[in-house]
Amino acid sequence: MKKLLLLMLTLIFAAALAACGNNSEDASTEAETKEVEDATAGETAEGITTEITSPVEIEFWHAMSGDHEAALTEITDNFNESQENITVNLVNQGSYDDLSQKVMAAAKAKNLPAMSQAYEDWITEYMQNDLVADLTPYVNDAKYGMSGEELNDIVEIFRESNTWDGKYYGMPFNKSTRIMFYNTDYFEEAGLEAPTTWEELRAASEKLTVEKDGKKVVGLGLENSVTLEFNQWVEQAGGDFIDEESGEFKMNSPEGKEALEFVNGMIQDGVARTAGEDGYMSGPFTNGDVAIYIGSSAGIPYVAGPAAENGLNWSAAVLPAGKEAATPFAGTNVSVFNSASDEEKLAAWEFTKFLINTENTALWASKTGYLPVRYSALESDEWVQYKEENPVYGIGEQQFDAGFYDPRIVGAYGLKNAVAKELDKVLLGEMTVEEGLEAAEKAANAELGN
Repeated sequence: MKKLLLLMLTLIFAAALAACGNNSEDASTEAETKEVEDATAGETAEGITTEITSPVEIEFWHAMSGDHEAALTEITDNFNESQENITVNLVNQGSYDDLSQKVMAAAKAKNLPAMSQAYEDWITEYMQNDLVADLTPYVNDAKYGMSGEELNDIVEIFRESNTWDGKYYGMPFNKSTRIMFYNTDYFEEAGLEAPTTWEELRAASEKLTVEKDGKKVVGLGLENSVTLEFNQWVEQAGGDFIDEESGEFKMNSPEGKEALEFVNGMIQDGVARTAGEDGYMSGPFTNGDVAIYIGSSAGIPYVAGPAAENGLNWSAAVLPAGKEAATPFAGTNVSVFNSASDEEKLAAWEFTKFLINTENTALWASKTGYLPVRYSALESDEWVQYKEENPVYGIGEQQFDAGFYDPRIVGAYGLKNAVAKELDKVLLGEMTVEEGLEAAEKAANAELGN
């Protein structure tokens, strides 16, 4: 009797579940795979109910230039040709600084575009000012969204950096990392292999700093922005730059001192230099003025062209490790603004999916030096073949396990600029390492309001 009663209760419970009708067993499994929270603001039981049945035209504000802008234009043109009612207009807003300022000005004027490139700390600020749309309902939607498999196909570190409290406020777009370019002729002449540790980097920089063909060749070249991106060196030393949870500046530490002493020591000893008046280190490197150049993977096209013209032989490798292997993943994401109409938001979401699908993220990477943001793209026949023909394009992805992203606190870029100004004084010989770290901490706390 008890067994019969239990069976009846089980059948009743199962029928009640079926009557709910919102999610099938497959959809439930899919939602679990996505690892996102349940219902979010703006999502209804029916999902996204908006439909685009008449022409919708939206703007995508960006800061791409040169080969990068050409590649973005190609992908956007392909999208527009594939659509009946959606047209995306690209609007170049200049530099990233220009883009950031123009977005905030447009927000004040209540004249934002439908979508824009955005760094993570920008998105945090947009969230605090209720400017950016929560994309989670679109991600989860049965008709317009992504399956669990599609969502988890996005490289984990890029997926994580676009998630706040389980909700998506952006999707990764142009992602890059630091790699080490090196002059293969100089290395062969010196009998060297690509350095893999700080000690090997220092030794190679010393050996490669020579007088050659009437000019001085410096071993290691660093961008003028080296102090703006000093988190790379601090993380490699085993330390932290800023704690995202507490907002505490952490660089004034034994690890921060070790990192600053290492970089500053090479510069003061003349075996390393910054780009200086050359602007970007790709110039001195492709002119043969430096033997090693640590720069962005997105700079590959800016090395490849001039190097070919100058007859310079080069290659690239992963960053040398300190106590730890660590490389920053930089670049922006795509966000959609709350002020857009429902139709414009849906159009922006459809373009976002197209922009970062397997085919297009691989195409984008092959033309720009940025990284594919999908695992399927990394494994695609087209990308694998491209890397076989152009091995340097595959260096960045070798560092996924060592990758990190900047803390997503409001004003992170301003904070890093304030810190960089103090660290620059160390590299210029105006401060000791200890004085520079103290000054950097004060500047950081001032930006943080501590």
